[in-house]
Amino acid sequence: MIDPQQLIEKYYEAGSPLYQVLITHSRQVCEKALRIADRHPELSIDRRFVEEAAMLHDIGIFRCHAPRIHCFGEAQYIEHGYLGADLLRSEGLPRHALVAERHTGTGISVNEIIRNKLPLPLRSMEPESLEEQLICYADKFYSKTRLGSEHSVEKIKQDLARFGSGALARFEAWQAMFS
Repeated sequence: MIDPQQLIEKYYEAGSPLYQVLITHSRQVCEKALRIADRHPELSIDRRFVEEAAMLHDIGIFRCHAPRIHCFGEAQYIEHGYLGADLLRSEGLPRHALVAERHTGTGISVNEIIRNKLPLPLRSMEPESLEEQLICYADKFYSKTRLGSEHSVEKIKQDLARFGSGALARFEAWQAMFS
């Protein structure tokens, strides 16, 4: 058992604007994922793991350049998942690392990385475990630029449609499973 807040505070200055963005967004994602897990006991979701991993899924954002959310690192924002995963692996949290690495969009395949010339390692970054899928799904409802508001399913579908039918199909499958 780990304390996600303690780990976050190892890399983020408590109370800073970026810390507030990360904590607020992560709590929103965590609370939604836990509500879904509680509504679906038949799925046998590892609730404790979901709580920890949801709080840590965006831990790599500080390494990216996204001034709108107070990030002034060097990497492109799309890299935050695997950068956070590397950090979590270095902390001895390989399972949590997979959530961080695989939560962007509805996941990113090797073919998508190649086709779109993304600055990502050539490996599948698609959610596999039920917990990874749940956190990825819950994450789609919240933005770091509009803290406090929840996106509608229709808005999420509109946003995902621009990434192709695969992204939309994955979200719709999760919607059927988790709603």
